[in-house]
Amino acid sequence: MTFKELNISDQLLSGLDAMGFEKATPIQEQAIPLILDGKDLIACAQTGTGKTAAFLLPIIDQLMGNDTKSVDALILVPTRELAVQIDQQLEGFAYFTDISSIPIYGGRDGNSFDDEKRALKLGANIVVATPGRLIAHLNMGYVKIDQLKHLILDEADRMLDMGFQNDIMKIINYLPKERQTLMFSATMPPKIRQFSKRILIKPEQISLAISKPAAGILQGAYYAEDNQKPHLIVHLLKKRKGVNERILIFSSTKANVKNIVSALKSGGLGAGEIHSDLDQKAREEMLRSFKNGSQPILVATDILSRGIDVKGIDLVVNYDVPGDAEDYIHRIGRTARADSEGVALTFINRKDRRKFSSIEYLMEQEVKKVNLPPEIPKAQAPEPSRGRSNSRNYRSGGGRGGNKNRRSNKPKRR
Repeated sequence: MTFKELNISDQLLSGLDAMGFEKATPIQEQAIPLILDGKDLIACAQTGTGKTAAFLLPIIDQLMGNDTKSVDALILVPTRELAVQIDQQLEGFAYFTDISSIPIYGGRDGNSFDDEKRALKLGANIVVATPGRLIAHLNMGYVKIDQLKHLILDEADRMLDMGFQNDIMKIINYLPKERQTLMFSATMPPKIRQFSKRILIKPEQISLAISKPAAGILQGAYYAEDNQKPHLIVHLLKKRKGVNERILIFSSTKANVKNIVSALKSGGLGAGEIHSDLDQKAREEMLRSFKNGSQPILVATDILSRGIDVKGIDLVVNYDVPGDAEDYIHRIGRTARADSEGVALTFINRKDRRKFSSIEYLMEQEVKKVNLPPEIPKAQAPEPSRGRSNSRNYRSGGGRGGNKNRRSNKPKRR
């Protein structure tokens, strides 16, 4: 189905045409008519299927020509990176419209807070915000949000995982009861469905390919102990040196990110890094370098596992197995986006084998195990654990035996 067939405005169609969008994805084709019809919605689709456009386009369409003096639509997201990502897409879609918007997130200089304050007092059609930053403004009493028409929770599962449920409910208490509420998520665990019953009214439901990797991802895994991993990552990437491609490496800790970058540099491979020790400006500059290809190898924590749309990532490496089985889906979903193809490799040490088995159980498929190259040194026996085992310090995502609970003075005009 084309976007024109979805009955969105000519101004929006011009923006889509300028961005090279032609046909709607399945989630867009199903969600846009429901949103335009004013329905509450809970939508689940795997990463990379176009969920952002599925809610942005109909919201923009409904708000055009509205000379607002308050906030009309609020999009809540779990991370500042996702707030920036959505704001950038919003700017492209709304380029030929009169829509005003502003992203609200922490980690910037003091002037940004004052700019956000002015925009929230004057009103903006669309606000994209992280919960904590928005609450900081709400506590000061000047945010005009009582006339809000649309509330969107993006990456809702991630926000609950990060402990934002109470913050979300606090924000909702400021909102009018008569509004349209949309929940978008890449997974749909029971806690999401339970939460949706508290804030949505007779919602329509869309579920597409829950907890399954995109078909174009070729998955593989190596059994590698911690002393072997630095040698393995250098070996694999050296073999690909000279190939014009983008490579994204995930690790669960910022300490490991720094160690990986050091190992790559020692092996003659330059790499960038993104983690919580970097301020927002440094993160944005590094992500920009990765997107434009000037820094083709990027090592990151899970801060980049969701919501970041970088086209042309050819290889994703899980340097360690993620703590949550669902996070594996999000990590490898950075490649093979929009029906393209890509490769995802995972390094599995002895203590993570059971965790990885739960991931395979979740996906209902076994990932092919690849033999280590002969150049990789022999494994060292893992050190015995001291005291209580930490084997319960992860959520398996519901696998067998897993723990299931576990911009200016005024907002910019586009």
